[in-house]
Amino acid sequence: MTTASEDLSAQLADGLHRQNATGLGRLLGSGGVGHAEEGPDGKMTATVRIPEDELCFEPGTLILPHGGDLELTLINDDKNTHCALLPHNGDPKFIWLVNHSKGTASLNLDGPGTYYYGSTTGNDEGRGLTGAIVIGGEVPDEAKLDRPPQPRP
Repeated sequence: MTTASEDLSAQLADGLHRQNATGLGRLLGSGGVGHAEEGPDGKMTATVRIPEDELCFEPGTLILPHGGDLELTLINDDKNTHCALLPHNGDPKFIWLVNHSKGTASLNLDGPGTYYYGSTTGNDEGRGLTGAIVIGGEVPDEAKLDRPPQPRP
């Protein structure tokens, strides 16, 4: 059973994720987490959407099982034009997404870390759309800092 306070929070949260409602699009950091799928050749694939009126990428965080090649499909379900400036070894990649369109980018991200991407087309309420691609694992020995081992969760 929910309390009156929980019911009110749920009602307010409903209005926070829509443009021109209680809030401006989704709150920062509230996007979901997705996982790339790995094919038999080791190449990974994933899809990220821009939901209508939510001013965010969904999922907001994409987890890759390892570094390597990623075929990323971006789908703009919004009534507005967006873009994506995407991380890639070498030069970043750019995809222009008119309303209700789809694009695909072939990315190579070779090491562990967090790679951010975003769209500031039209300024999107002053903050743009932001997303992250996260690759876990160990960095190569030559990239490690010379310090004592650190605790890990």
